Amino acid sequence: MHERLDLDATDLRLLTALQADGRLTNQQIGERIGLSPSQCSRRRLALEAAGVIRGYHAELAAGPLGLRLLVFVTVTLATHSRDNAQRFRGLVGRLDEVQEAYAMTGDADYLLKAVVPDLADLSALVNDVLLPHESVARVRSSIVLDRLKESNRLPLAALRRG
Repeated sequence: MHERLDLDATDLRLLTALQADGRLTNQQIGERIGLSPSQCSRRRLALEAAGVIRGYHAELAAGPLGLRLLVFVTVTLATHSRDNAQRFRGLVGRLDEVQEAYAMTGDADYLLKAVVPDLADLSALVNDVLLPHESVARVRSSIVLDRLKESNRLPLAALRRG
């Protein structure tokens, strides 16, 4: 668990601006939130050093690249041991199709979010990669029919209240 940082209103405004557009310069952010570019730079560097800002990247659209199926896959392990869990984590770490992976409570041990071009690729992922792996007992997949909301933005306004 991470210790919560004590951020002031200016830090939150800076983060809100960067969350909306990570390519903003310190000059542009300063104009939006009322700071000089050098003050923005110092605050941004401090937030990066504290691990609040983890990086900057280009957000790619899967569809135009031919990655048309978004799938959630639940995985139940064959045995519940540290070694078996490590083997599964190693497998997941090598799978480019898997965008996100979570250890879960409940019926399944893991929930994977994967993106693949088509049903044949989903079949290969499930039948040729996941199911044959020695750590895996059961795999169930659910294909996303429609995405109702997609966001990587954190609810920074909630931090102002709390």
